[in-house]
Amino acid sequence: MKGPDFKRWRKLLGWSQKHAAEQLGLKRRVVQYYEKGERGDKPVKIPRTVRLACYALSVGVEDYHGPAKKDHDDLPATKPRAKPIRKADGQIERA
Repeated sequence: MKGPDFKRWRKLLGWSQKHAAEQLGLKRRVVQYYEKGERGDKPVKIPRTVRLACYALSVGVEDYHGPAKKDHDDLPATKPRAKPIRKADGQIERA
């Protein structure tokens, strides 16, 4: 998502910059930076968390508290994934 996309998202929802900032938990000035695509002379990248929040808000998700207990009782137990190990030569070894 680039600045013009971010602005189009906000306008499609009919939100002011202030309201979009409140919904995303940001300051209005940050919304302005995202829409412009830069802060001063430096480019501003919209973080993935903000992009995902934009999508969630656009489909009506206003908050998320995790899966309901009943939703995950029947899921299979999984082991945590091992972290990759980087060897001295730069190769990655999976544990």
